[in-house]
Amino acid sequence: MEKHKELKSLQKIPTGIEGFEHITHGGLTQNRATLIVGSSGSGKTFLAYEILHRSITQFETPGVFVTMEEKPDDIIINFKEIGWHIDQLIDKKQLKLIDATPDIDSVQEVGEYNLKALISRISHALKEVNGSIIVIDSIGSLFHQFTKTMIIRNEISRIINFFKEQGHTIIFTAERTSEYGNISRYGIEEFISDNVIILRNILEDEQVRRTIQILKMRGKTHQKGEFPFTITEKGISIMALSQRELKQSSSNVRCSTGNKKLDEITNGGIFRDSVMLVSGPTGCGKTLMCATFVKNACMNNEKIIMFAYEESRQQLMRNAMSWDVDFEKWVEAGLLKIICLYPEAMGLEEHLLLVQKEIKNFKPRRLVIDSVSAMERVAGIRIFREFIIGLTAFVKQEEVCSLFTCTTPKLAGGDSITERREKK
Repeated sequence: MEKHKELKSLQKIPTGIEGFEHITHGGLTQNRATLIVGSSGSGKTFLAYEILHRSITQFETPGVFVTMEEKPDDIIINFKEIGWHIDQLIDKKQLKLIDATPDIDSVQEVGEYNLKALISRISHALKEVNGSIIVIDSIGSLFHQFTKTMIIRNEISRIINFFKEQGHTIIFTAERTSEYGNISRYGIEEFISDNVIILRNILEDEQVRRTIQILKMRGKTHQKGEFPFTITEKGISIMALSQRELKQSSSNVRCSTGNKKLDEITNGGIFRDSVMLVSGPTGCGKTLMCATFVKNACMNNEKIIMFAYEESRQQLMRNAMSWDVDFEKWVEAGLLKIICLYPEAMGLEEHLLLVQKEIKNFKPRRLVIDSVSAMERVAGIRIFREFIIGLTAFVKQEEVCSLFTCTTPKLAGGDSITERREKK
């Protein structure tokens, strides 16, 4: 009974991964075993290593990475491509990379066996770097080598229990054969884990969409459902709509639209933290209104960024000149930035991430997107709606006065952009 009184409540450790703390309500549980499962190419190794990498570089907590499939040199080269220098962390004795890849020719399954030797190697490595986090990638390799699944289950449990008793946090990866089927390939891995994270790589409307789901987290709460994420040169970014809260500050400052009559109709322009949607059929003057909005911003020495999804940079500049708006002059002055690309160039999550990145880097006071309806071509209604909500929530939070255009099939108004998409 006295021993029970000494038990401490579960603590969570931050990962530093954008959005991860939100969906896990604080990060990974300390001194617990977390299983990351997913099909080939879903990002299992990337997520597992990024948690370890950020633990070392951001939170000064060294660790050990055990590779059971890829050779250490391959792992070092792969991550070096995105600017993560594993070799430097090894030289600084902040990371230990253990090669546990099998020598297929020398493996013979005879009688009873255990993984005490691997436990010993990991323990020694932890002492060398004074580490507390262990990543094992991937335990599926053990099942490929041996056929006695109960022995393997017991030995994996032995590894987990041994290091949990030592106060360490364990992360290991495993494969699954389908995106929405059995949790793991062998149906054992998830039962011996305290936490289970599922990564999916879904082909939807001819676009690949990555999602993450926290299936279970023993003893702690977490967000339910799937959340889209992307992998960039800076790491994983999870985009959870539930992270957006209606707590934006309200601004009474108005921005002119560049059109005197429209400013009169709107009682002096649109609020600084507002989004104005201009909808209409092709040729009704939506892009012209964008040009006058851009001109007004630059004339008032305000930075503005324009995303164009239907016309090239040269076309925009030519058309603007026909309206006596010199985009090139404002670009050279550093007040205007124009980004043109096809919606099909990437998924909507990547588009949203790009908008956020450019706004944070360029720091504009205004934004133009021409047109948001072009994004309908690359995603289903649910994903498109998530994109619109995420985009508007972000620009309002940043108080970037925004003008969006939307092409409608009717001359006099029409349905909302998300409702119309749903009816198709």
